[in-house]
Parts: sequence; structure tokens; C-alpha cells
Amino acid sequence: MKIVGIYSFNKGKETIDQKYPNLLKEVEHVISRVRAQKAKTKKSKEKTMPGKMLFNPKALNKAFKNEFEKLNWQNQRVPCEYPTQYYSPTYKSTKLNRGAFREMDFIKGKLGIEVQFGKYAFMVYNVCAKMTIFNKLNFIDTGIEIVPIKKFADQMSTGVSYFEQFVWDLEHRGVADIDIPVLILGIDK
Repeated sequence: MKIVGIYSFNKGKETIDQKYPNLLKEVEHVISRVRAQKAKTKKSKEKTMPGKMLFNPKALNKAFKNEFEKLNWQNQRVPCEYPTQYYSPTYKSTKLNRGAFREMDFIKGKLGIEVQFGKYAFMVYNVCAKMTIFNKLNFIDTGIEIVPIKKFADQMSTGVSYFEQFVWDLEHRGVADIDIPVLILGIDK
């Protein structure tokens, strides 16, 4: 795969160039090693493209995982303890915390990475909530979000979001004082 789009959110590129140039080289290496064609394994059942072979997001995620793990990038999982004190006093709650967690795909040093081939809401959540949470928990100080460009997303199931849409929204949203620096990488096969 190749990087064809680069967007610096809250000085993400500048921060990574300064603090993590070697880790950025590793990320670029990983992306170049992923062979997207091997993940074109999903036969569409959608009305708009019946029988068409599509790129399988699960297979793509697995390929990225294999390559990042070769370079000792680690997954980070944090258990969640959900509050119940905000319920009405008359409400009887059950245990909500069984197995609940938040997870960052890959971390090395203080650089966190999310690879996203899912719905649009997940991209926004990753950058505007999850990375902020993992920063507050002192796991990361900077992030990278790897997403498909529209041309690539169009060869997946409908509803997969893409780089161009994400960048437009981030630019129009602006940067909040809690946002961390994030480099958004748009990839194509």
C-alpha cells in the first residue's frame, strides 16, 4: 500500500517529524509492506454491487497487525469502570463493567496508532475522543490515524469512511484545547 494523503491535525506532522522521525519511518515501512490485493476476499451481498469482490477490512486490519507486531508495536487495552452513581436512586442497576475496555491499536514510545476501515463515526471517535483519553492516561502524546482515501473506500462495503471526508470535517470542526497532535494518513492500494 502507499500513502497518498497527509493531513496534519493540531500540528501532528510537525510534532511527529520532531519527536518521532524514526517511528514515522516504521509506519511508512509497515504501510508499504501491506499487500491490499490479498485482502480482496469479500463477496458483496449488497444490492448496489451484488457478487462484486471487495476489500475485506478485517483482512486489511490483520495484515497491518502482523506488520506492526514485527516491529514491536504493542496493542494497549484499558479496562473501563463505568460510573453508576448518576442513575436515579430508584433504578436498580446490574454490573456494567464486565469485560468493558478501550483499546488503542498500536503504541510505541508515546506514539499511538489507529488503523480505521470502518464507519465514519469511528474515525472521529479515534481522533477526538480515544486519543485524548489515552493521552490523559499517559500512554500517548501524539497520534497517527491511517484511513483509506475515497477511491480505495469505494472498493469496500458501503459506509466505509475515507480521508477526504474526515479531513473536511476536522478542518471545519477546528482544534480544541484538549486535542493532541495527530497525523492523518490517507492510503491507497
